[in-house]
Amino acid sequence: DGSPARYQLRPKTERIGTLTRRTVGERNLNKVNKTILLVGETGTGKSTLINTLVNYAMGVEFDDDIWFEIEEEEERSQTESQTSDVIVYEIFDFKENTLPYSLTIIDTPGYGDTRGTEHDVIVSHRLFDLFRSEEGVHEVSAVGLVLKATENRVSDRLMYIFSSVMSLFGKDMEKNIVALVTHSTGRKPKNVLQALEAAKIKCARDEKNQPVHFLFDNCQKEENRGNRVCQFTKFLEKTKPQKLEKTVEVLNSCVRLTACIQNLQERIGLIELKQTEIKQTQEALEKHEHEMEKNKDFTVEVDEVYKETKDIKGGGGGVLWSISFYEGAVTCNVCKENCHYPGCTVAPSPKDCEVMKGGRCTSCTRKCPASDHEKEKWIYVTKTRKVQRTLQDMKDKYEANKSESQRKSSLLETLEEGLKDLTTEKTNLLEESYQHVVRLEQIALNVNSVSSQVHLDFLTEKTKERGDTEKKQKLEEMRMQWVWC
Repeated sequence: DGSPARYQLRPKTERIGTLTRRTVGERNLNKVNKTILLVGETGTGKSTLINTLVNYAMGVEFDDDIWFEIEEEEERSQTESQTSDVIVYEIFDFKENTLPYSLTIIDTPGYGDTRGTEHDVIVSHRLFDLFRSEEGVHEVSAVGLVLKATENRVSDRLMYIFSSVMSLFGKDMEKNIVALVTHSTGRKPKNVLQALEAAKIKCARDEKNQPVHFLFDNCQKEENRGNRVCQFTKFLEKTKPQKLEKTVEVLNSCVRLTACIQNLQERIGLIELKQTEIKQTQEALEKHEHEMEKNKDFTVEVDEVYKETKDIKGGGGGVLWSISFYEGAVTCNVCKENCHYPGCTVAPSPKDCEVMKGGRCTSCTRKCPASDHEKEKWIYVTKTRKVQRTLQDMKDKYEANKSESQRKSSLLETLEEGLKDLTTEKTNLLEESYQHVVRLEQIALNVNSVSSQVHLDFLTEKTKERGDTEKKQKLEEMRMQWVWC
């Protein structure tokens, strides 16, 4: 009821997993396509903005008493926001030919909601899958940061969402990032622009060095509605889209580096458990060595380190624009390590995984061939268990690989040497992890993705333990660039 008359569009809809494609209009192969990625919190008016672009493409004019909706308004779409991670809208030709191009809009409802960072990592992987698929999205004309005109600061949650999405792109995308200011009265959005400056958001700049922005009043479904969408559509027409080859290259590098950091982190944890086991053995030997020499069956209890497999959630396969999903972990049979988990959703086998380069793994200790790996619904986990050991057990365990000349050392000396070797190995792994994080900072538009933040926390803590002031300061500076939500 009321003016304008409102109609719900029934687009052609395809779904698989958490990806959804909605198509309206008829494809015109003679037209170029412009792709927009929208980023923003629920409640900022993203749904109305999407509907506005659809109406403009359909030829709905300022004085027309009609309004079409492809997306339900946000107050009525909370359930969908909880179930759909990525929605791709394809807006093709209409009789009016309002736009000289077809339009693809990528929306990420539910990003940054109450489901937590694990869900957000999945959304990022879905976008990655979309960008690198043969029939997916290969260029982006604009990344729209959607903010309300009343915003006077970029909230922690909004900064988190922006940072997470921006971490998907290379530095060449910066000039295509613009602010889309909703609920605007038409005045210059001083608060929003100041908030963007204060948050140091990387984006396109105008001749006055201010963030490029466009205003929308969000009154389209009301009788006295306005229409400012044409300025943005003209910007899209003139803007050169960014090819995503560089983005995919950056993302592949980021995936490899992040997988390496995670693998190194697990290996450092294993080393620390082994160090604890050796220290327990040393203490027991020093305390009970005399009793053990007299009674060969005398035992002491220590925490033995071991590995086992653990089932994980996996998914089958499916296709959206020939995008297949093969969830699971890539593990090394030789090193008994996790090489890529979570992630790797489009690789049907280890040889297709992002961590493989030149036929070999970039993650595991020995950099083994892809053929030594499996992609399964389980991962390796490190655990400890209480065991009873005699003096002979300890000698067998810690002197098994020693040469004859080395056997002259006492068991205590052997244990001490083992501790030194593990400490050196841990130092080397921490240094390798640090260099990977530095490399991430160099190649990505925003290194502070959800997953890399966890690694930054881990490395900062371990660097602090080592007393490496210079590296600790560098890592803390990186952490300060992004507010943890």
